[in-house]
Amino acid sequence: MNTSAAKPPSLKLLLLALPLALAPLAARAQYAVTTVTDPTGTNFINLLGINTAGTIAGFDNATTNQGFTLTLPNSFTAQNFPGAASSMVTGINNAGSTSGIYMDAAGNTHGFTRIGGTFATVDNPASFVFNQALGINNANTTVGYYAPTPAGTPGQIAYSQSGGAFTDINHLLPSNVNSQAVGINNTGKIVGFFQPTATTSIGFVDITGTITQIDPFGSTFTQALGVNDSGEIVGFYTDGADVQHGYIDNGGTFTTFDPTGSFNTTINGVNNLGQIVGFYTDANDDVVGFEGTPTSVPEPAALPLLASALLGMTVLRRRK
Repeated sequence: MNTSAAKPPSLKLLLLALPLALAPLAARAQYAVTTVTDPTGTNFINLLGINTAGTIAGFDNATTNQGFTLTLPNSFTAQNFPGAASSMVTGINNAGSTSGIYMDAAGNTHGFTRIGGTFATVDNPASFVFNQALGINNANTTVGYYAPTPAGTPGQIAYSQSGGAFTDINHLLPSNVNSQAVGINNTGKIVGFFQPTATTSIGFVDITGTITQIDPFGSTFTQALGVNDSGEIVGFYTDGADVQHGYIDNGGTFTTFDPTGSFNTTINGVNNLGQIVGFYTDANDDVVGFEGTPTSVPEPAALPLLASALLGMTVLRRRK
């Protein structure tokens, strides 16, 4: 749904909030992590969605963005919209159908689906110059956003789409300059984010038209990017030092997740087994993909004790 000039932009993408100063004390989720490097050798790869079979959706960059699905450890299958100048695969459901983004020869950006092996363009009738389809569930309902100009900003409008009928989500949200719907589960729960200002961002979950804001640890820049059928939500937040961290929201209990060696982390997708996918930057400023499989669950009851014991001790902004 964070960059050097040589590399293209990746997707863009109130529960009880703790004071920002306590963010480093957040529970750390425990996962067995598999890293994935860009097979094209240009060191830029995003993993964006994962289904229950463990098939991953994403894209990498050679001279243009190239979409793919991936079976770990390194079985890549190219998936590019026919005739497109570039493509990204952004979401995948349990049947293997995908959502994505492609750019045409004129530089316009379109959403797409690939369902049962057949590609289709997904463009909101309000805009045929900038659309992104960012998530898809088992009913082939997609979520994404559109914008009125080829630049794609400002004025992004979040929507869901089913059978060619588009439903506006932006009108449910507080006043904003941009909004995006990024993930949808099989119960119809939708996650995304909105920007009250150009420099702030707040995550949201939409449950049948009722919006709950998501803002872990009092961050001023948070995005909710994926949700599974149990309601587990993933995304990223930035701390007071402008460092980006992945998070997992399990029923309002937030845990922070940063792979070893990462400097900025985005978690973009989660499946019904709790497996997560995303990407981070490393010490060489390379963008590395990762998959994480849960190995243990933090004990929420221990967190207040840990925080009190330590009180006396002194989102890669998406590459641009």
